[in-house]
Amino acid sequence: MNSKRKGTAGEHELETLLQGYGIRAYRNDQIFKGGKGNPDVAAEIAGIHVHCEVKRVEKLNISAAMAQAEQDAAPDHLPAVAHRRNREKWLLTLPLVPFLNVLQGKGVFQPDPFIQDLILEQTEQQ
Repeated sequence: MNSKRKGTAGEHELETLLQGYGIRAYRNDQIFKGGKGNPDVAAEIAGIHVHCEVKRVEKLNISAAMAQAEQDAAPDHLPAVAHRRNREKWLLTLPLVPFLNVLQGKGVFQPDPFIQDLILEQTEQQ
C-alpha cells in the first residue's frame, strides 16, 4: 500500500474508531488542503475541540508531527497527533500544559497554589 493510501486509510480508521465511541469526529475531505484549521480528523471530545494530525507510519518524528499540529490548529482547538504503526494500537499525543489548561477551564480540577511557579514556567515554555 502506498503512503498516500495508507494515510487516507488511517484517517478513515481513526474517524470510525472515534465515532464508535460516540465522539463527534469527521475527516477533512479536502485532498491536499491541509494547513490552518484543516485537520486530518477533527473531533469534539467532552466539549474539547481537537485538531488531529493522523500518522500511519512505522517511524514517526513525533516532535515534527506535533509542530505541524500546533501550527495548523485553529486557536480554539487542542492540537494532537493520532498515530499507529502496523499491527499496533492507536496512540494520541498532545501537549500536556494546554490539555491541562483546557481541563482546568472546564472546572475538572484546581491547581495547587504552592506550585504556581512551576505551572507558570511550563505555560511560558508552551
